Amino acid sequence: MKIKQFNDAPLAHYSYAIVSEGKMALVDPSRNPMQYYEYAEEEDAKIVAVFETHPHADFVSSHLQISEQTGAKIYVSKLLGADYKHEAFDDGDTLQMGNITFSAINTPGHSPDSISVVAEAEGKTAVFTGDTLFIGDVGRPDLRESVGNMTAKRVELAKEMYNTMQNKYNHLPDVTLVYPAHGAGSLCGKNMSTDSFSTLGNERVGNWAFKKQTEEQFVEEILKDQPFIPAYFGFDVDLNKAGAANVQVAKAGVKMQLLVKEVEAGITVVDTRSGEAYKNGHLPNSINIMATTPTQKFETWLGAIIEPKEAFYLVVDSISQAEELLERIAKIGYEKQLKAVVTLSEEVSVKSDEFHLDDFKQNKDNYTIVDIRNNGEVAEGKIFDDAIAIPLNELRDNAEKIPTSKPVVVHCAGGYRSAAGSSILENKLKDVKVFDLSDAIKDFSEA
Repeated sequence: MKIKQFNDAPLAHYSYAIVSEGKMALVDPSRNPMQYYEYAEEEDAKIVAVFETHPHADFVSSHLQISEQTGAKIYVSKLLGADYKHEAFDDGDTLQMGNITFSAINTPGHSPDSISVVAEAEGKTAVFTGDTLFIGDVGRPDLRESVGNMTAKRVELAKEMYNTMQNKYNHLPDVTLVYPAHGAGSLCGKNMSTDSFSTLGNERVGNWAFKKQTEEQFVEEILKDQPFIPAYFGFDVDLNKAGAANVQVAKAGVKMQLLVKEVEAGITVVDTRSGEAYKNGHLPNSINIMATTPTQKFETWLGAIIEPKEAFYLVVDSISQAEELLERIAKIGYEKQLKAVVTLSEEVSVKSDEFHLDDFKQNKDNYTIVDIRNNGEVAEGKIFDDAIAIPLNELRDNAEKIPTSKPVVVHCAGGYRSAAGSSILENKLKDVKVFDLSDAIKDFSEA
């Protein structure tokens, strides 16, 4: 049994290929299946099975495309109510592939239709736990109150997770390798380890969810301080339940427009360039969600700020970046609402106001400060005592709460999110100067 882990760093998403005797199974694959096809070619293996541990909220899976292109069967819980052709895979169900025996465990808690997939071969055991069991934590139970075939209130799912952690993995030995669908940085949990795998023995000792506790104590702990839910999460659950379109075909349908100085009025523009380039010239109605490095959480913030099915244009610094950014947009299923990828003419007319950091340092009372960090970050302590706290994902709908009698300065924790936040307020607050504190926030947070 050979296991390969694939890591999509911006989404902290792990997917897997398992190989035995010329056959390959995949677990929770990313939107673009090419990396799995290349690995199958490298291993001289035929892809015969795709396991989906649940309908994911934070990314779009390629399970349907893989099945259509390779003939592989898709295995999911019958509880999912999948709209595509599939095989039910629940408690008691098994699949033999080469010398590997796969078996299913229904492990509700993150979602009512979650399964864990056990692989056993040659005296070795591995369990692919999806978003149920993470390294050091368990999946959040608050994402399925309004979407999916089976909806469930967060308290109900929290209780299901308690039962799962108390009972569902007990038959597996301590040496069982644990392979989750996410690591640290994912919004599908709150306190995940940076480790990409573990053993059940280690988790039974070190993971809070395995510790002896009452159901009431467990529910209280799992529900507190969960991170925000991006707007696209419910959209992706439904899209994964239906099965997404072929990603290469979907990307090929997106228009490209070069050297534009205007676009259709009233349509949001997502500008992926650096904060400096954006401030020097951009289109009206733009939001600066930077995608200048592969590790920036562009996908998450695109899906948190732009609503599902909301049309938008995408500004890139160079058309050579179009393919990479289309790939990242397709990960969350937003390619269909993209009007076009555009590069800008030098004639674009909108510029951001120039920020004078020294004046701000000496005269902070002359500014309205807006803190766009998440609620949990603010709860740990404000950086500026008088700052108005509005999380970035809520800023478009709450800009009217910000007084306009003074210039506005926007900050986050490190400088990435404030570019988006200040650009949102530039659009919303027409009669006031708006500034981005950017990475100068470190001058204050490290003081």
